[in-house]
Amino acid sequence: MTMSKTLHSGAYRHVWDNERLLSSLMIAPAILYIAVLIGFPLVLAILYSLSSATTGDPSISFVGLRNFIAVIQDPVFQKSLKNTFIFTVVSQMLVIVLSNILARALLQEFKGKRIVRFLILLPWTAPIALGTIGWMWMLDSIFSPIDWVLRYAGLLGAPDAVLGTNPNLYWLGVPGLAMSSIIIVHTWRMLPLATVILLGGLTAIPKEILDAAEVDGAGFWRRLFQITLPLLLPIMSIAVLFGVVFTFTDIAVVYILTQGGPFHSTQVLASWAFFKGIESGDLAQGAAIALFLFPVMAAAAALILRSVRRREVT
Repeated sequence: MTMSKTLHSGAYRHVWDNERLLSSLMIAPAILYIAVLIGFPLVLAILYSLSSATTGDPSISFVGLRNFIAVIQDPVFQKSLKNTFIFTVVSQMLVIVLSNILARALLQEFKGKRIVRFLILLPWTAPIALGTIGWMWMLDSIFSPIDWVLRYAGLLGAPDAVLGTNPNLYWLGVPGLAMSSIIIVHTWRMLPLATVILLGGLTAIPKEILDAAEVDGAGFWRRLFQITLPLLLPIMSIAVLFGVVFTFTDIAVVYILTQGGPFHSTQVLASWAFFKGIESGDLAQGAAIALFLFPVMAAAAALILRSVRRREVT
């Protein structure tokens, strides 16, 4: 029995000693997972986008690039593409600035630090649908507590109020305010993830470097812009990459708050692909719209990862 076990283990010894073969075996489940859950839907979306498939007739009959031409000429798609970039860029700028402030604040020692960390992480851990429904009440056109605070402060509803004489702002009913609302809610949602990533990056910066700079007379802003931010930039780029991917593909905030309204002023590519492909029943054009997300996200990811690699090399 012992001889058999020895021969059996010896037969597989070349597998355990071969690093290239072993690494391939270890990564194979992840590749299979990606191929099944991402690769197959992507291929199916490409087939649908080149066909005339609908929810009533999902059979694939190829029509070439007709769907892509129709989508590009669609004014709602053009508006959705523009809104997607605005939604992504503005929300990520807010997330990066606020997460830097929060991460630096959480590095300090103070009473109730664990409770504060828990409250900051809560938006990310809670289901986004529940959080967005809560924001729907806060942005209600009649019972909004935000409007109540603004009225109480004299900024709204008074004859000389800065925000106008109307008693409410109608956050989700005015195009500009509706876009601002979904940006604010999405920033609230993404802020905890970026904060945790930057907090890890800040704790990894050697304290001796900052202490030496302080001894040499460097003030807060000089240490921030010449030491902290350059060392933090690779980690910050990863936070931006995650944020861009999540924002470009997000549909929950827009769907629950505005459903793309009013007048498609908050429509983004992900929501328009859903409305066109699922609710309108045109699977082919919905797939064509969704495929526009792929090259944009791939280009953004390539640029960000290239920037990170350059920073790590230098």
